[in-house]
Amino acid sequence: MISYNIITGDTLSKVFQRISGVDPENLFIGHHFIIVLTTVAFTLPLSLYQDIAKLGKISLISTVLTTLILGIVMSRVVSLGPYIPKTEDAWVFAKPNAVQAVGVMSFAFICHHNCFLVYGSLEEPTVAEWSRIIHVSTLASMSVSLLFAACGYLTFTGFTQGDLFENYCRNDDLVTFGKFCYGVTVILTYPIECFVTREVITNVFFGGTMSSVFHVVITVVIITAATLVSLLIDCLGIVLELNGTLCAAPLIFIVPSACYLKLSEESRTHSDKMMSCVMLPIGAIVMAAGFVMAVTDPQDCTHGQEMFYCFPDNASGTNNSVSHFQLTTQLSILNISNFQ
Repeated sequence: MISYNIITGDTLSKVFQRISGVDPENLFIGHHFIIVLTTVAFTLPLSLYQDIAKLGKISLISTVLTTLILGIVMSRVVSLGPYIPKTEDAWVFAKPNAVQAVGVMSFAFICHHNCFLVYGSLEEPTVAEWSRIIHVSTLASMSVSLLFAACGYLTFTGFTQGDLFENYCRNDDLVTFGKFCYGVTVILTYPIECFVTREVITNVFFGGTMSSVFHVVITVVIITAATLVSLLIDCLGIVLELNGTLCAAPLIFIVPSACYLKLSEESRTHSDKMMSCVMLPIGAIVMAAGFVMAVTDPQDCTHGQEMFYCFPDNASGTNNSVSHFQLTTQLSILNISNFQ
């Protein structure tokens, strides 16, 4: 929830700065104001629902917007990629900080804490139906993630930032529209996480049932706490790394494997048990190493700094390619000269 707030504030503030006549220093388009505004106007009302099934249409909107964003990123591989200089080590398979990346990628796929709520919202909650939904949704998520990663890296190679949108120039209106869609998608995803947090509190402290009054109070307390922390932290990289190593790795690798090994009555040589024996230590390594590296070597927070290839007077020393911005500027000057 904290990371979603930070993403919303960073992304939408840059979108509003592109509006003609708006002062970039305006308080009402600032990171903190946008977090508070979106929380009060959107995430809090949506989180007050008691039935997660009511978020179905909202999830559909989020899926459509994600498809639009993917289309924009894919189109920029062709229209922008040839003008971005390639780094010398562009095709090195992995670097020492790959462990941190595993933690962040694990965070992107973490859905285990939502499973019970989603399963309970099914019209036909059967194991076969649940298995089909899990496999289809996971495959779709993996495909989208691979396309985003491949298209982003093919465009920018070694210059690729942790936040892919940070690579694009500010004057790219199509990408600005993609940023807006991304911000809306994050806002629509936020309530699901609040549902899970509230459900855990209900089961632990209220015996699984909660009155309408307490439902509202607990929801407001959860969202207020997350918002306050979001206003104090403005570096998304370290939040994602710590979430990935301390939360995603245990929930994806360690806890399910440990539970299966403890509760399963299959023989030790069974394939599922052997897989659990492999996944558990992998999760422990990712968790420990990722945490150490996140603390000792955290990601830099660029906060919207323009990449060098976005400046019209900047040419790459690695090859003869020029930036998309530079090419556009030169063509504009040529057109003006011809007109005169």
